[in-house]
Amino acid sequence: MASGSLKYVLDSNVFMEAARRYYSFDFAKPFWGSLFDYAKQGLICSIDKVYDEIKNGNDSLKDWAEQDFHAYFLSTKQTDVLVSYASIVQWAQQQHQFLQHAKDVFMEGKN
Repeated sequence: MASGSLKYVLDSNVFMEAARRYYSFDFAKPFWGSLFDYAKQGLICSIDKVYDEIKNGNDSLKDWAEQDFHAYFLSTKQTDVLVSYASIVQWAQQQHQFLQHAKDVFMEGKN
């Protein structure tokens, strides 16, 4: 990935909604292959907390995440991730459209 390029971080719903509603593995293999290809190119990734959520399931998504995509779930314990997270928390606190409870849950880092 070229320096300064954008990288998109995918949340749980990108994977779960796709797998369970719109792009099942038996129907849309090209979709899942393209996610893997984009990750290999450094264009997308996700985080370990999303991986943990996916592993709670017992389905094709869990299998795919463990077998194909696991290397692209980044650790949230890395310094650059923590610095970015702090920046996002600061931004979220300034947003009035979000309920304080939702902000608190987000800042706990459990979900």
